[in-house]
Amino acid sequence: MAKQQQTRTSARKVKDKWKAKGWYNLLAPEMFDRQVIGETPAEDPTKVMGRITEVTVQDITGDFSRMHIKLQFRVTDVRGNDAHTQFVGHDMTSDYIRRLTRRKRTRTDTVVNATTKDAWQIRVKPMAITDRRIQGSKQRAIRQIMNKVITSMAAKSTVGDVVKAVISGEMAKEVATACKPIHPISRVEIRKSEVLVEGAPPTVAEEALPAAEAPAEAPKPPEGPVEEELPPEPPAPPMPEPPAEEEELEDL
Repeated sequence: MAKQQQTRTSARKVKDKWKAKGWYNLLAPEMFDRQVIGETPAEDPTKVMGRITEVTVQDITGDFSRMHIKLQFRVTDVRGNDAHTQFVGHDMTSDYIRRLTRRKRTRTDTVVNATTKDAWQIRVKPMAITDRRIQGSKQRAIRQIMNKVITSMAAKSTVGDVVKAVISGEMAKEVATACKPIHPISRVEIRKSEVLVEGAPPTVAEEALPAAEAPAEAPKPPEGPVEEELPPEPPAPPMPEPPAEEEELEDL
């Protein structure tokens, strides 16, 4: 009897861990308009930090043609029940890549490390597929062109613009157009990307406050020698009126 009572008391002491957990909304980064991309349970907000979630582009934009692109986000900040995330990379499904690779075609892969305008370092892995087999010299030329185009685009854009260019296919079109003089490219895809170094994220105060107006520029001094202003001349004294003409004397 004593053992049965002890087991009953121990069973009563066991708490349901799920009841102690709360649910936190996962919000996409600013580049995706802070959309809710999911929920995650946790006992404490500190345990939510660092979690990585994966969603498809279709889940965010509703575009069915982009369901093969998977985006990864990591939780970087928790405010109340909202967990704000940051973009850490993307990938494509393996079955989609296998469908692009066919016999009697050449697939050219490369790895490009690019730095964005806002100091983000991203590793991009594009691939180009030709309509027929090509020589190794042409493959090397295509790799150099892909490296040059992606590096140039990233240097002129923010990390949000780069991610949108990857998702929309704009970056792939630029690469395919640049590689056309070497050999006609049937397909270019950015199959994978990952963030190496994150730039400085905006603080809460910077997000809440509107941008301050730029101070007015001081007027520029006129070019060439500046003529000194002379003091105004005193008014001229009034001229005396001419004497009245004498009347002519009558003839005597």
